[in-house]
Amino acid sequence: MKKSFFSQDVGRIVAAALSEDIGPGDITTSLLIPEDKAAEGIIRAEEEVLLAGIWVAEEVFRTLDPGVEFEAFAADGDLLKSGDKILHVRGKARALLTGERVALNFLQRLSGVASLSRRYAEAVKGLPVRIVDTRKTTPGLRGLEKYAVRVGGCWNHRYGLFDGVLIKENHIALTPGVAEAIFLAKGNVPHTLKVEVEVRNLEEVREAIRGGADIVMLDNMDIPAMREAVCMIRSHKERKILIEASGGMSLDHIREVAVTDIDLISAGALTHSASWLNISMDIYETD
Repeated sequence: MKKSFFSQDVGRIVAAALSEDIGPGDITTSLLIPEDKAAEGIIRAEEEVLLAGIWVAEEVFRTLDPGVEFEAFAADGDLLKSGDKILHVRGKARALLTGERVALNFLQRLSGVASLSRRYAEAVKGLPVRIVDTRKTTPGLRGLEKYAVRVGGCWNHRYGLFDGVLIKENHIALTPGVAEAIFLAKGNVPHTLKVEVEVRNLEEVREAIRGGADIVMLDNMDIPAMREAVCMIRSHKERKILIEASGGMSLDHIREVAVTDIDLISAGALTHSASWLNISMDIYETD
């Protein structure tokens, strides 16, 4: 899995995480470990893991010790079982001890997102639908978490407020209505951007079609209403309108939603409900 442009700020993210943890200095390590002492460490999975973020963990140690050496036993996107080695690190003992927690935090968090995303992708396997993430991400880690979503086989929605027009319920509450909000957006948006609108019922679906929406998001609709909305939108032959389902998209009914002939399912759970996975690091004195 290739790193994306979301990874361009990884140095800044790692530096902020290290600063938060180290502060003015790692007191325990500085008291116990000589500056010139060398060590090595093994990072391994302690449960089934779809690996994501190994290059972020490497950046943690590289920031603390530019001369650190790595031997990777796995790559992002690999499915590991408990006990599998991930990374062998050799370098200054102080750097390994000081960076351990931050490196593991990134690996545990990103691998958790990737592993949950894999379960979602598997749940709709064989169907012509994409599972996409949302902006419900950890502040400061959005790029890395969206990367992990793709490692798991799902897709990214818009990155932020700046790269897509998405008219939501609260926007509509402050405008004359669904169609009018779409008219206003399409009258001012560059031709390179699509306009998506969130709708909650069939009347708003009709308004979205009339307004010329490029994407209609069916928000928190039950399955019968969703099927009817899809039929209404698909019957509009003048142009292709993408259909997205959103709201409470849990694993236990994601496939039922997917077979309604929608194009996209947005699931905030990919990031906000992903568990941290158990990944450990053992550090040894270099022979």
